[in-house]
Amino acid sequence: MSGKTFPVEKLVRVGYYELEKTIGKGNFAVVKLATHIVTRTKVAIKIIDKTVLDEENLTKIFRETAILKKLRHPHITRLYQLMETDQTIYLVTEYASKGEIFDHLVAKGRMSESEAKRIFTQIVSAVGYCHSQGVVHRDLKAENLLLDHNMNIKLADFGFSNQFTEGCLLSTFCGSPPYAAPELFQGLNYDGPKADIWVSLVSIK
Repeated sequence: MSGKTFPVEKLVRVGYYELEKTIGKGNFAVVKLATHIVTRTKVAIKIIDKTVLDEENLTKIFRETAILKKLRHPHITRLYQLMETDQTIYLVTEYASKGEIFDHLVAKGRMSESEAKRIFTQIVSAVGYCHSQGVVHRDLKAENLLLDHNMNIKLADFGFSNQFTEGCLLSTFCGSPPYAAPELFQGLNYDGPKADIWVSLVSIK
């Protein structure tokens, strides 16, 4: 994000939230740790620069927020609030203080079998819930599986998610190639939930 058009590092407060350190960056967004000034609750705020988004990416952002608003599950990051100005979108979400499971595995090494079973059960629960709500994630990977302060899974980053109709195939290739199901590489239309399940199995191996 360009500091000339969007001085995000100069922001100290958004609504009732005091901004702290940067905990993530993307092409169009910065994620900041923040604290609610009344409750002192820690949250993550995704700050998106609308001025650099084309119509397609802006549509994706609003689709992501619409999906997050409908999802309520203990192992899915919750969207608390959406704020918008002419130039900026602010997504206030649940904060997973232990970070990505990818980083945890790099730092700590492989999990014990009992811990892996517990984590995998939580992932399956979150993905199964999404599918029951007619939602496919389409970017399941270790980097999008976060851990809260109790080391429980929080499925995050629904930027590639979409609604699906049972029995209808999807055609958009999206997600991360190292985790993608074989049919996506073959250029075939695919069953969204089945592709999610493939990625769930690959990402936890």
